[in-house]
Amino acid sequence: MAKESSPLRVVQAAIQSRSFAPVYYLHGDDDYLKDAAVRDLLDASIDPSTRDFNCEIRRANELDAEAVSSLLSTPPMLAEKRAVVFRDVTALKKAARQQLDKYLKRPASDTLLLLVSPAGTKADAAIASASESLEFAPLTPERVRRWITHHATTVLAVHIADDAAQLLQQAVGNDLHQLASELDKCASYALGAQTLPTGEGNVRATIDLDTVSAVVGIRRGETVTDLLDAVARQDAAAAVTLVAHVLGQPKVTAVQVVMMLSTQAFALAFGRARRDAGIPTNRLPQEFFAFLKETGGYPGRPWGEAASAWTKVTEQWSAASCEKALALLLEADMALKDTTVSNAEQILMSLVLGLCAMRRRKAA
Repeated sequence: MAKESSPLRVVQAAIQSRSFAPVYYLHGDDDYLKDAAVRDLLDASIDPSTRDFNCEIRRANELDAEAVSSLLSTPPMLAEKRAVVFRDVTALKKAARQQLDKYLKRPASDTLLLLVSPAGTKADAAIASASESLEFAPLTPERVRRWITHHATTVLAVHIADDAAQLLQQAVGNDLHQLASELDKCASYALGAQTLPTGEGNVRATIDLDTVSAVVGIRRGETVTDLLDAVARQDAAAAVTLVAHVLGQPKVTAVQVVMMLSTQAFALAFGRARRDAGIPTNRLPQEFFAFLKETGGYPGRPWGEAASAWTKVTEQWSAASCEKALALLLEADMALKDTTVSNAEQILMSLVLGLCAMRRRKAA
């Protein structure tokens, strides 16, 4: 019963048609999207007035066989449908799992069973084959950018400017839980500071650059992405100035910065190799995009934006400078994992200076 369609489309199609599979298995590495899908399915299938009687959400490791049997055999009360959610379903004990397997052979038509596995858990093949299996993989950076706009408009009823969405993603990254939290703060700030004229539909205010800067504590031009770009174009003065700004931002560590710099260095090495193989410069954006799609690396921004930025600087990097850059990054990574936090800025500063010296070494 597994589907190739996007899990989000499957869920929305079920909600719109009011036709639900008896069992859904939600797995994959994006817990935020899974939680949202569970919430949407429950809201659409269970009458709010009888939800207290007809919705059970339990952790699988707390259930024995008798509890599983009772939860799955209880009929709806004063309603057409009942819902049961088992979180961390693969943690069921042997006897409890046997009861679930028995149920999956003949699931009840008046019960919606949602089986959820947490991120990092291997999908259970037996459960997947006996259910509507939905794998929630992390969104690509491009899709995260679109998600920011969609979440702001549909959930928070505010508009977010394109440059504000860009800055927010650069500051926070691709963690949807954290993005949702920061968007909620930005929406509250915007609603308190500005109101759109009537006639703007359901959108009540706009999240702009100033709003993101005030709430998240970061200004345009001082993000990790700006540091990456300065290093890529070997602008030592700009890069050195940005190190302290970047490390002063919440939840940004030197190790994370080195990981993104490493992704960029591998990409530039790849781009240099493609140019040396005769690929014209105007083909590099597609080449970089394919590289990121295959490797899954996170360049600190949507892949298309990273590909465009790297295309502009590839000619400044030789194969030898790329190789040296990767060696410096490995040394910095090892040093950061074997040092105190107080030395992290010094290590990153030295790394940035070394990376920005590549052009001079090439010209020598």
